Amino acid sequence: MFEKILELVKQYQKIIIHRHSKPDGDALGSQIGLKHIIKDSFPEKTVYAVGDMTPRYEFMLDGSLDVIEDEEYNGALAIVLDTSAKSLISDDRYTKAAATARIDHHIFVEKIADEEVTDTSFESCCGLVTAFAMEQGLEVSQTAAKALYTGMVTDSGRFHYDSTTAQTFRLAAFLMERKFSTNEIFRNLYADELSSVQLRAKFALKIRPTAHRTAYIYTTRDEVEALGVDTFTISRGMVGVMSDIKGIDSWVNFTETEDGVLCEIRSNRYNINPIAVKYGGGGHSKASGACLKDHDEAMSLLNDLNSLSEEN
Repeated sequence: MFEKILELVKQYQKIIIHRHSKPDGDALGSQIGLKHIIKDSFPEKTVYAVGDMTPRYEFMLDGSLDVIEDEEYNGALAIVLDTSAKSLISDDRYTKAAATARIDHHIFVEKIADEEVTDTSFESCCGLVTAFAMEQGLEVSQTAAKALYTGMVTDSGRFHYDSTTAQTFRLAAFLMERKFSTNEIFRNLYADELSSVQLRAKFALKIRPTAHRTAYIYTTRDEVEALGVDTFTISRGMVGVMSDIKGIDSWVNFTETEDGVLCEIRSNRYNINPIAVKYGGGGHSKASGACLKDHDEAMSLLNDLNSLSEEN
């Protein structure tokens, strides 16, 4: 499955790894993991990892992300990870590279690169990168394994989501043979400051159920500024407050920003991805997101979620 990707890696001396903006654990884990896999397997190559950063996941970095000039793309290979659409890629200079490749586990939205491997049967992009290394006999160090395992944990919801399969555990077992500390990973991911626990409590009080087995939270820009935390913590971080509520099949977290209304959509029953795609987003069948224009468009998306319970 990965033969053509490996051929490109072997062909180019310089490789620049991208992923989606506002990275989660899977985006960063796959990026860091792949960087080390290539560097350890081909020591003579120059490998960069570029893009923005999410403070929550800074503990995953084994150094810092690379800041490079445009000319570095001349004659380089750019690899895009964990991204379904061009508009979501952090740092659009990947188009300046001599060749491009993509590895992704989201539902296909559009062609991004010259060579692509997309497979939705994987719970995470980290799982795909691990499979790439295993199938092609590449080096996987403890550092790479730790990053990849962390991404698998976050995108599978600690192996709780129904995207988790026997394949997930086979790949995780391969990584754990590198003997890193899982306690350290879980402590960084899930041990919260008291302020974070109190923040979740505030958002639990903001939950609004509809008459159609749907729940939502809407946070205005003024509220965001008053809370004094980053938008990722509010948007991606608080959507889980609505999970596991009896009688709720789908839920969405709306967060106003200067660029629009971020929305994180989840369901434990329905395929909500077509709704996300309708509004310019994407993702998985039961976990997707989009960026909307305004409050009116947010309420339109909410109505579409409400209609799922009527249609099924």
